Amino acid sequence: MPSAHDTSGHDASADGHGAGPVLYERRGPVAYITLNRPRYRNAQNSAMTYALDDAFYRAAEDSEVKVTVLGGTGEHFSAGHDIGTPERDAHLPFERRAGLWWDHCDKTGAESRFARESEVYLGMCRRWRELPKPVVASVQGACVAGGLMLAWICDLIVASEDAFFADPVVRMGIPGVEYFAHPWVMPPRIAKEFLYTGDRMSARRAYEVGMVNKVVERAELADSTHELALRIAAMPRLGLALAKRAVNQAEDLQGMHTGMDSVFGLHHLAHAHNAETAADPLGGMDIASMKKKADG
Repeated sequence: MPSAHDTSGHDASADGHGAGPVLYERRGPVAYITLNRPRYRNAQNSAMTYALDDAFYRAAEDSEVKVTVLGGTGEHFSAGHDIGTPERDAHLPFERRAGLWWDHCDKTGAESRFARESEVYLGMCRRWRELPKPVVASVQGACVAGGLMLAWICDLIVASEDAFFADPVVRMGIPGVEYFAHPWVMPPRIAKEFLYTGDRMSARRAYEVGMVNKVVERAELADSTHELALRIAAMPRLGLALAKRAVNQAEDLQGMHTGMDSVFGLHHLAHAHNAETAADPLGGMDIASMKKKADG
């Protein structure tokens, strides 16, 4: 694993400004981990994923850190997985940390895709969910597909009024993103509507269905998130860790872990079907076509 102070991963100039794809800063007892590819709406390539892993490790190891805040630079929290930027690096090898599946780079078809997504999508999100310190998501603008996965591994979500949430991958013939938390972060019928339509859910609606803890004006997002983080940081560190573990275990007893495993298999059945019947495993959809569909 790279040094605990190295959060740049394999992409040291991810946004063309010399900064890495993830920024790290500690303010008193709060660690700020910030996605830093604003030019691409913080689309997540592998370099960003492994830089995030470095940053979460750093927060876990720092005894001064009581709470972590996860946010994104620019206008949007995250538009999802990188499916078409110039720094897309799905073909490159990275050190595997979340599981023991083999490297995907010299494999083909389902053998390659399943290995990579088990590591960088499902595996990493499960790993981060277990960070024994509370994590608060600070969400503005787009929180779409893979962006949902990052928000959903957080314990609390503070959203700005302009934030919106969407999982449009059913348009690809895929039943939902890899970290399939939908029926646990919102009621099942709302989850079905969310998936069936692919429509954007406003921050207010997300609050109403219990997916978001707090909605604030955009100008107040940073201060409100920091204030909440400081209130949490006043609690004993072990008490926070045990409370987090208790709730996570309750979710898993309700089927969250095994449910995700079963849907991950369906997810890859969809990829395989697309590879046989469409232009590619994404059903021929790219960034432009997904945006066109979303805009109606």
